[in-house]
Amino acid sequence: MQPLKLLMIEDDADQRELVREIIEDHFGKNTVICAGSRTEALRHRLSDFDLILMDFNLPDATGMELLTEITSHCNKPVIMVTGENSGEMAAEAIRKGATDYVVKVGDYMFTIPLVIEKNLTVAKLRLENEVLRENLEKALAEVQATNQQLEDSLKRMEQMAATDPLTGLYNRRHYSKVLEQLFAESQRYGHDLSAVMIDLDGYKQLNDTFGHAFGDQLLVLGSKIIQSNLRRGDVAARYGGDEFVLLLPHASAAEAERVVERIRQEFKTVTAQMLKRPLGVSMSIGIASLSTCRSASADELMASADTALYKAKEAGRDRVSCAQQGARLMKVPA
Repeated sequence: MQPLKLLMIEDDADQRELVREIIEDHFGKNTVICAGSRTEALRHRLSDFDLILMDFNLPDATGMELLTEITSHCNKPVIMVTGENSGEMAAEAIRKGATDYVVKVGDYMFTIPLVIEKNLTVAKLRLENEVLRENLEKALAEVQATNQQLEDSLKRMEQMAATDPLTGLYNRRHYSKVLEQLFAESQRYGHDLSAVMIDLDGYKQLNDTFGHAFGDQLLVLGSKIIQSNLRRGDVAARYGGDEFVLLLPHASAAEAERVVERIRQEFKTVTAQMLKRPLGVSMSIGIASLSTCRSASADELMASADTALYKAKEAGRDRVSCAQQGARLMKVPA
């Protein structure tokens, strides 16, 4: 255990020596270092001391002036020892940073060791509480960081579970959930909802001819063109193979047709450049909207879009077809 180190600032040499002897009888020899003035006291590094005792009246400063200087240099306990028996002065000393106030009356010298012990105990508890607070804040910050990491990991896992790894679009499973949600909202609030099915024409032949890597390039390119043409609230997914599906809330069939026509034309142009030939890869597209088809369920809306896609392919591919009310539902052959 490190020996106690106290600084006593007292200009009266006799009192200084008596107090030093009383303190060292209690705490041990060489415990006290003495200073007779402000100048002498400030030659020491104040933070090295465990506690400071100081007189109020000094030859080169008042106690209040020195107290202000001491508390600006260190946070160690400071006991004001003075003959000024004034409650107002004691309160002022405490406000300026003194931790205790001892009046030089009677046998005050013999109470000083007890006052020192009390102040050292309080200072120790304060330091321990500060360490505990810092450790608690650190632990809390670590818990918050861990929680944030877990939350981020969970979001990434949810994102991975909801998206197609090749295109980055939603996968079919997640699309089905979003479809039910948007269909229910459209029914509840009476706004339109358009569902779109897109199929790449001749994809199997291109994949067989140029290889799977080229086929994957086509799918990634198609997904990027689709995303670049959608609004913030629109939803796109890879439905399977070379088939994409879109949901356009608040969009009529005519509005959806304008959007997908841009997608179809842009995809043809870009793939023609990629293939270095006049004609690019075309798309067949089917559209069904609630306002046109009056679908009773989300599945029925998708079946209507599927039927419209089948009609686009049947009519020669490379075109957009919109489902009509009462149109016979048909399944597009694989």
